[in-house]
Amino acid sequence: MQETVSLIAPTGSALSREQVCDLMSQACRSEDYRGKRILLIVPDGTRTAPVGLLFQELYRHIGRSTAAFDVLIALGTHQPMSEQAICQRLDISDAERRESYGRVKFFNHAWDNPEQLRRVGTLSAEEVSKITDGLFAMEVPVEVNKLLFDYDQVVIVGPVFPHEVVGYSGGNKYLFPGVGGPEILNFFHWLGAVVTNPMIIGNKWTPVRKVVDHAGAMVSVDKLCFCMVVAPDKRLVGLFAGSPEGAWDKASDLSLKVHITFKDKPFHTIVSCAPPMYDELWTAGKCMYKLEPVLADGGELIIYAPHLGEVCVSHGKHIEEIGYHCRDYFLKQWDRFKTVPWGVLAHSTHVRGIGTFEKGIENCRAEVTLATKIPEEKCRRINLGYRKVESVRLEDYAGREDEGILLVPKAGEMLFQLKHPPKWAGGHGNGD
Repeated sequence: MQETVSLIAPTGSALSREQVCDLMSQACRSEDYRGKRILLIVPDGTRTAPVGLLFQELYRHIGRSTAAFDVLIALGTHQPMSEQAICQRLDISDAERRESYGRVKFFNHAWDNPEQLRRVGTLSAEEVSKITDGLFAMEVPVEVNKLLFDYDQVVIVGPVFPHEVVGYSGGNKYLFPGVGGPEILNFFHWLGAVVTNPMIIGNKWTPVRKVVDHAGAMVSVDKLCFCMVVAPDKRLVGLFAGSPEGAWDKASDLSLKVHITFKDKPFHTIVSCAPPMYDELWTAGKCMYKLEPVLADGGELIIYAPHLGEVCVSHGKHIEEIGYHCRDYFLKQWDRFKTVPWGVLAHSTHVRGIGTFEKGIENCRAEVTLATKIPEEKCRRINLGYRKVESVRLEDYAGREDEGILLVPKAGEMLFQLKHPPKWAGGHGNGD
């Protein structure tokens, strides 16, 4: 495994462009890239990070001498990005696109197009059983975007945050699910859901991370990874370059310190404001995931998103058929739901949160309410609460933490946990 180069800003400051360039010089020598074909894998617009800074500086540092320097958007199952949206993601103008980066090709990953995928291996039932501590014992095909194999090196650039499915995002997660196929994606999302969001999120060495790294090792291309840690105020406070495993390992240690807010007591009312980058509930669900650990039993979490009018373009049909329910609602009626894509089931349970299903009755620990453009009838049909957007005055919820009311102006990336979590939320930290 290649050595990881690390750079961490002093408390209260940020890494400068010059420091970023210096780290790049250490991680990848420009003379080694002459005539090479390089594919840059970056996240879509649902992640806060200075992706443009790294794209521009990498191109300046190595891109001009390469035979190819192209960009693949790690969409997972998200919607494709337009040329203009990709330019915005990379912080370049239309003129810069034409004049400075005209030779760079942009690609969107298509997870559901078999012609774009290549089988790189299979996780055996024995491996799966060992990784998941016996929760599952099944073969899982591993497919990845075949475009990767047209290049001499894949360079992964993306941020690391606490994550509901894998524990911490980043590293090989930009391959799986970023540019992976449906079988592996559906499997490990459901694995995370079975373990449950509160037991996964903010823990490093989760079963899902082990699956992702096993799958990543099957992708036999040269890989270099830049993992960023971005403070809530958008400052770049950490940058780590090396193998996907090594860079992620160090970045997640810093993320633990930067992205988790600990609270003494749970809140009976939480208003979780979704930023515009979450343009459908599929991604805005993060406003629940990151706050479920501090939501009190019997409490209510309101996802406030006046801009949001869509449940999910890719999976909306399935979601409207099954609705939002706790994990046991599906597990205890498995024959009824086992043919629904497992990633959809996982999303459903993550949004609805912890609960039970006994004798045909579902009891969820807390209420989840939408204050969006999604009509009341649809909210009720998918088993979520509804509030008119105009009835939620944010100023009425501000500054009332002592009363058990929490307002989070930009939710979805910072994780909130209790200093002394209940059993259903597990511990926090490395998950050892």
